[in-house]
Amino acid sequence: MGPFRRIIILVLDSVGIGEMPDASSFGDQGSDTLGHVAQCCELDIPNLQKLGLGNIRPLAHIPPAEPALASFGKAALASQGKDTTSGHWEMMGIILGQPFPTYPQGFPDTVIQQFEQAIGRSILGNTPASGTKIIEQLGPEHLRTGNPIVYTSADSVFQVAAHEDIIPLAQLYELCGTARALLRGEHTVGRVIARPFAGSVGQFVRTKGRRDYAIPPPGPTVLDQLQKSGVKVVAVGKIASIFCHRGIDQELEGKGNSETAFSTIRALQESPEGLIFSNFVDFDMLYGHRNDTAGYARALEKFDRDLTQILVNLTGDDLLIITSDHGCDPTTPSTDHSREYALLLAFSR
Repeated sequence: MGPFRRIIILVLDSVGIGEMPDASSFGDQGSDTLGHVAQCCELDIPNLQKLGLGNIRPLAHIPPAEPALASFGKAALASQGKDTTSGHWEMMGIILGQPFPTYPQGFPDTVIQQFEQAIGRSILGNTPASGTKIIEQLGPEHLRTGNPIVYTSADSVFQVAAHEDIIPLAQLYELCGTARALLRGEHTVGRVIARPFAGSVGQFVRTKGRRDYAIPPPGPTVLDQLQKSGVKVVAVGKIASIFCHRGIDQELEGKGNSETAFSTIRALQESPEGLIFSNFVDFDMLYGHRNDTAGYARALEKFDRDLTQILVNLTGDDLLIITSDHGCDPTTPSTDHSREYALLLAFSR
């Protein structure tokens, strides 16, 4: 097959397809995001089934297609991590020998003191936590004091949460930029993330002003090479921030799965050549991290419906790749990413 005039990569964020052999080293033995969701909920995903999702390995209620319309398989991660940055960088040719630092006990006092001194105020939190739970717990104190909430997770992230009426978005972004500049050397976390929220006590909700501050890839990526060769690269959703906006010609919004699907279809209609690279974040952000198995299942079914329109817009010299970056099994006690194989479907007419 090929050469292709256009390649479309759809990353189903966190839709892992079973534990990797070294999962126990990450505390993830038994994790199986897609397998457990399919077991708990009878999924209605005819497009993915026809492409060959059930051919990769046995999945409850998802029979193998005979024949599968796509090439199918699963991909082992070579990088020593289970985070968004490691997964996406590896797709584009960067394999990390050392994982990004994580902080299961919170950040060291020296890091927090430097940050507080730089922003001229104290912080709340400094603990690993669920984003929705920590704003519920510390939101009232944040409203009283105006101090931002800092937290992390099992991933390499420094997250800053603030109510939009207390710390406006522009100011929150400045705080995160300051943190990104400080977190260097041994404390070079994968991402600093702005986490704005709104609402009143007992009814706080995270808003769509999230912004990620990554670090540049340590070497040239496929995106850089494509751009250097004059091949257009369109990034949808958080792809651009993962690569520090490097090697990308056009950025389209994708704050949730529906908007990502809409922007991907727009790119298909407007860009007849090049690479379209999209991240469907809701699986991870809204359902995996919140242990919402039913929500995860509904999101897979919604993606499958959106996939109908994506498939309609493919031409004979397009290659569609559907994959994932890690796991986030909503059925386990953990609310963090899991060390799992990535699913892989590759389809061309």
